[in-house]
Amino acid sequence: MNSIIFPRGKITPAEHSRPEPDAGGPPDHERTESTAHRLQTRVVQIDPVHLERERVLPPGALGGHGGPYKMLRTQVLRRLEGLGASTLAVVGATAETGKTLTAVNLAVAVAADPERSALLVDLDLRKPSIHLRLGLSPQLGVDDCLRSGTPLREAMVRMAGYERLVVLPARERAEDSSELLSGRRMHEMMLDMRNRYRERVLLFDLPPVLQADDVLAFAKYVQAVLVVVAEGKTRRDDLQRTFELLRDVPIVGTVLNGTREPVVNYY
Repeated sequence: MNSIIFPRGKITPAEHSRPEPDAGGPPDHERTESTAHRLQTRVVQIDPVHLERERVLPPGALGGHGGPYKMLRTQVLRRLEGLGASTLAVVGATAETGKTLTAVNLAVAVAADPERSALLVDLDLRKPSIHLRLGLSPQLGVDDCLRSGTPLREAMVRMAGYERLVVLPARERAEDSSELLSGRRMHEMMLDMRNRYRERVLLFDLPPVLQADDVLAFAKYVQAVLVVVAEGKTRRDDLQRTFELLRDVPIVGTVLNGTREPVVNYY
């Protein structure tokens, strides 16, 4: 497995407020659902100051910190293509590895590829936080889809300025999260999400592998896993145990997050 290193630092949102054309997926000839359905996806305005504070990349994954995420994107997409896969779980062994921020910024970077679109799904139902990262106040979430059968498109949102990126946030904490993730409704939702667009990459933020059974309950639905490792926090034996538990799912790589070592930028 290869890894990519992310240093500590601040992301500059130079392009956060740039308007973009309405888009929720690949070009028309690649869509498998109607444009009418696509346009039902709610567009929300975002606060660039909040995104800067939360270190979320600007549209197009621009700026000095966009390069490493684009490098990660390219490596991940190559491995997904080799597997014939389109679904990726982003996980950590324990809490506070930076997995959620990695999932968010990787989704932004994937959506920056004009040949791709990305759907970012918050399945960390024990501690949902993607909406907090993005400054969203969802009226509906993936938890509503799982519990009451709310149609996916009613809970999905598109952030103004972020072309080809759709977000499916979670609204509330769920105590029965692993049961929700392994149930019949989850199976139906996965079929819907995987079939909606052929060129869409599905990225799932999940709870820490060693602190809940959610990842194991959901593993049957994902085709690949990206493991986020936090320097100074992730223990070697915890990482080894994580690899053992996920041995039946291809691990496309690891991300070393929060390194204090300088990363040389030759350009």
